[in-house]
Amino acid sequence: MNKVNSLMFSALNKNPFHIAKRGEIVWWKAWLIRIIAVLMALVVCGIITVALTKLNPVKVYLTMIDGAVGTTRLVWNLLQNTAILLCVSLAVTPAFKMRFWNIGAEGQILIGGLATATCMIFLGEKLPTFVLIPVMLLMSIITGALWGLVPAYFKTRFNSNETLFTLMMNYIAIQIVAYFTLEWSVPKGSGTPRTLEFGQLPMLFGQKYLVNILFVVLITVLMYIYLKYSKQGYEISVVGESENTAKYIGINVKKVVLRTMAISGAICGIAGFLLVAGTDHSLKSDTSGGRGFTAIMVSWLAKFNPIFMVLTSLLIVFLEKGASKISEVYRLNSSFSDIITGIIIFFIIGSEFFINYTIKINKKEKEENV
Repeated sequence: MNKVNSLMFSALNKNPFHIAKRGEIVWWKAWLIRIIAVLMALVVCGIITVALTKLNPVKVYLTMIDGAVGTTRLVWNLLQNTAILLCVSLAVTPAFKMRFWNIGAEGQILIGGLATATCMIFLGEKLPTFVLIPVMLLMSIITGALWGLVPAYFKTRFNSNETLFTLMMNYIAIQIVAYFTLEWSVPKGSGTPRTLEFGQLPMLFGQKYLVNILFVVLITVLMYIYLKYSKQGYEISVVGESENTAKYIGINVKKVVLRTMAISGAICGIAGFLLVAGTDHSLKSDTSGGRGFTAIMVSWLAKFNPIFMVLTSLLIVFLEKGASKISEVYRLNSSFSDIITGIIIFFIIGSEFFINYTIKINKKEKEENV
């Protein structure tokens, strides 16, 4: 045994450092690490900006800020996009926390949006607005939940691969929406999305996006309470940690999987409702705009905490809006703004390593010979 220990110490001494799993870290320290990562990313981006474009990096960053929050309209646009991304992130979080890899948020959003558009087209002239909007919301929730239940059923019944299943269902949803978009286009068959006049969400205090934002604020609060304090939230955590443990203590794992994916799909359906009825007032196959995939990063970076997701979503949208302004002002192609955004996100993701792990210096140990 002493010889084994001796060899281990000898191997460690050859490498002066080793990586160790960090214990539970205080939340403010974790966010301090992330802030430092962002600052380092800005320094790197500044160096690359000077090297590639000869532009003043400070002016470039000021342009980013101006592009995101330079006017009142831009601020509301930023908040609206943050709200939608946050809504989708909240939707996928229960499934991810349960270790069910729901990559199908894009499709669930589109199906919810399709249900909303269907109600706006066929019930718009038959129902008053105060009745039509709740019907639209209900139908988007139901269709989104059903779309989420399909892969959950096959997972619990046949142990199918949920990652591939949910991903493939995105393409089905995209084609279904593309078909109806063409069918409902004006003139028919032209491909021009039909403007949906009936059932649009009302303006509040002169702001057309305020209803969307309030919707998502409510969902955020409810999701935080649900995951942290409810019995079902506890069951999701246990199933995510170990299915065997969950079964041992009497939790019906299949029921939890089905219920959780129904909730995940339902909230994605609400996101589709908000996009069609509250933002675009039309339906297209790219209505979801890739948010279903971006939401995965938001959820993981926030460690499945709905409150932290607010900050993460805001940062991601801020970078996207600011980067597009850089391309516009300095007449750079979109690739440069994508490089800037990618570097910052890379540093943010990389900071998670230092939140979860620590690098320790190996101390030299005297070898004992038997």
